[in-house]
Amino acid sequence: MNDTPHHRAHPPLRLPSPSKTLQKRARGFLALFFVLAALWTLRSMLPALLWGGIFAIALWPLYRRSARRFGQTVWLPLLFTGVLALIFLVPVSFISIKTADEMRSAFMWIDVVRHQGLPVPAWLDRLPVASTQAKTLWAEHLSNPDTFNELFRSLKLGHGVAVGKQFGSEILHRGILFGFSMLTLFFLLKDGQSIIRKCMIASQRLFGSQGESLARQIVSSIHGTVSGLVLVGLGEGAIMGVCYVVAGAPQPLIFGLATAIAAMVPMLGWIAVTAVCLLIAFKGSMVAAAIVWLIGAIVLFVADHFIRPVLIGGSTKVPFLWVLMGILGGAETWQLMGLFIGPAIMAGLHLLWTLWTSNKTPSQRALRSEEE
Repeated sequence: MNDTPHHRAHPPLRLPSPSKTLQKRARGFLALFFVLAALWTLRSMLPALLWGGIFAIALWPLYRRSARRFGQTVWLPLLFTGVLALIFLVPVSFISIKTADEMRSAFMWIDVVRHQGLPVPAWLDRLPVASTQAKTLWAEHLSNPDTFNELFRSLKLGHGVAVGKQFGSEILHRGILFGFSMLTLFFLLKDGQSIIRKCMIASQRLFGSQGESLARQIVSSIHGTVSGLVLVGLGEGAIMGVCYVVAGAPQPLIFGLATAIAAMVPMLGWIAVTAVCLLIAFKGSMVAAAIVWLIGAIVLFVADHFIRPVLIGGSTKVPFLWVLMGILGGAETWQLMGLFIGPAIMAGLHLLWTLWTSNKTPSQRALRSEEE
């Protein structure tokens, strides 16, 4: 029975030798497929992964010094991750509590206005012209509670509830992304040496010796951007926060933090300082507002024109105009993350431009890269 043609063993297939070029292209297309599939699968989590990478690059020098001093244990990356999380969560919690108090006061004020209207303010008597007419118009329209009741009835309550639900879901989504970014930071710090070694091997295989130079340029750009934007912005916010306290600005801590965040973007700090000075002037302290604005102008001018160009451009030898275009363009394209991605892209582009326009041979460029 075993000798029947049906059960007889088939002879092995003799295929021609495959083309190595064809196999190489097939492997390339297969790798590209899996990379694109992974990016598509993780598209909603890519911001968290990128933020974790940015945090890891920024903290890596300090982490390595700490690891050499205290030893490489699992508690060290956990400590770094926890401290960074607290740096973000403590100010956010403080602002949330203050905002909740202000909203509660605002709702109480709205309830009073609905029943009593807005009383005529005393500063209308100090108007140089049309003081009587202004008081009459105010009494007819703003002091009448019926005007505000009609206004609140015209507002769509359902739309406000929908906006509140959307805001709550957005807060939940941002919180999940923040948690994943901290988780990414922990594993990048924990396995940083292995990840760097594998990235260097992949860079050498894909791009040759110039790939490592490009990677170092991008990393240096992120380090310089963190120092030039984040640290300088926090310094500006601290100085202006002290000025706000002395000048008697409302909620000086919150406005100092807001100024620090705004000052991380070049030229945006001027808007924040001017807005706070207008609030101080509205309270009646015109001299204090002028002094605070003058101090802010000096601090912002020195930081934007002297300190930041040295910190950002000096670490990568990139002209500050390129860095500024990367900051502004990145912020417009990728919002807050673009403050770091934009300069990194421009730093890589500047390095490629330098290599393409250099009259040195590839061996000379590689030797110079090793010396640097």
